[in-house]
Amino acid sequence: MSHVAPPKIDRLAGLECYCTGFSGTGGSIKQGSEEFRVFELVDDSLAASISPSFDDQHRYPIYVLEKHDIDSNHALFEIERECHITLRVMGIKDAKAMTIQFAGTDRVMRNPPAELKSAHTRLTLKGYTKRPLGRKFLFGNRFEITIHNPRSLDLSEFVPEICRIGNFYGLQRFGSERLVTHLVGKEIVKRDFGRAIELLLSYTTEYDTPTSKEIRGKSVDPANYGQVLRMMPRGMDIERQVLSALVAGKDAISALRAVPITIRRLFVQAYQAFIFNKCLSGAIAKGEDLLKPAVGDLCFEMEGPATFGRIIKYDMASKANMVPAVRMAGYTFQPGKGRFERITKTILQEEGLTAKDFHIKEMQELSQQGGFRQAPLWCTDFSHNICPLTVSFKLPKGSYATTLLREIIKPGDPIKAGF
Repeated sequence: MSHVAPPKIDRLAGLECYCTGFSGTGGSIKQGSEEFRVFELVDDSLAASISPSFDDQHRYPIYVLEKHDIDSNHALFEIERECHITLRVMGIKDAKAMTIQFAGTDRVMRNPPAELKSAHTRLTLKGYTKRPLGRKFLFGNRFEITIHNPRSLDLSEFVPEICRIGNFYGLQRFGSERLVTHLVGKEIVKRDFGRAIELLLSYTTEYDTPTSKEIRGKSVDPANYGQVLRMMPRGMDIERQVLSALVAGKDAISALRAVPITIRRLFVQAYQAFIFNKCLSGAIAKGEDLLKPAVGDLCFEMEGPATFGRIIKYDMASKANMVPAVRMAGYTFQPGKGRFERITKTILQEEGLTAKDFHIKEMQELSQQGGFRQAPLWCTDFSHNICPLTVSFKLPKGSYATTLLREIIKPGDPIKAGF
């Protein structure tokens, strides 16, 4: 573990340490979306099940979606608005990237358009599937990323340490420069819906523009809501939806429900991610090995080189290949004797919450039961080139490329460095 203290914004997201002793290359990422490329990796069974033509069994269109400079959720809204088709994707991809992924519809369509385009996307019909697209087919992602203006090109000391990196959630899970998503989620879990709205509308950071700070400053007083709504730029789409509901006289819960369900769920899920990051940081600070199971741990049984199977309790006598799992905070969380559960239990106590608080009766659709996430990052097929410094690697679904990149770059200001 590095003795370098992470920057303040990392610590606010629960990223309280580095996992490697590597001193860092410096530099930045995401100078252009074509220099941060993401390719979705899918289960072979999905590719094998696609028919090039519509028939009695293959009735659901599946597209290859290429997007740039827009995140997946907003890309789907844009496609619906501009192309009049409702699609779903398996994985949410970042805005500052050029990504290639599958998109499907829940509707049976005999003659769907062969190609569609919106401002930031292009869709090409791949064929038809028997059932609508589901997340179970997503295997992971392959990344090709250029690091700009590094101080050093030498990664020889970094490569042996890759296996020690924790599977942290990256800053974009929490809103990047506006690190507010998990704070809103915490207030929802605490049932303080009014405070959740106040944070969503008025929370500012050092990265806000003067215009944004003015709008958010006015948002503190409900008497200004009508004026603020007229001032609000199109980019603040979530805030507009909430404010419109409040101006129309809706209560706090109804105003939060004006936000699309996919975005609304991210609030509570981001708070779970924050607790996870704090748990992993606490384990690393104690010198725990994230790759090696310990007595009492719950583990994923590995079904292949990068396929996480069922959850089993660590047994020293077992010959199974096991990877430590972290039980996420949620209403089914029950602390056992595992290393990570003990830490999460303490964090929940410090946050003034219990597991059952994640069952939100007032907004049932935001309740989160928990689940499991692997402790190590589990990066495979890592390679790099110099001139320019480019890294290529694969990660399982749900893991963040920026988690690996922060260990390589060790940025002093993650937001200026493209994180």
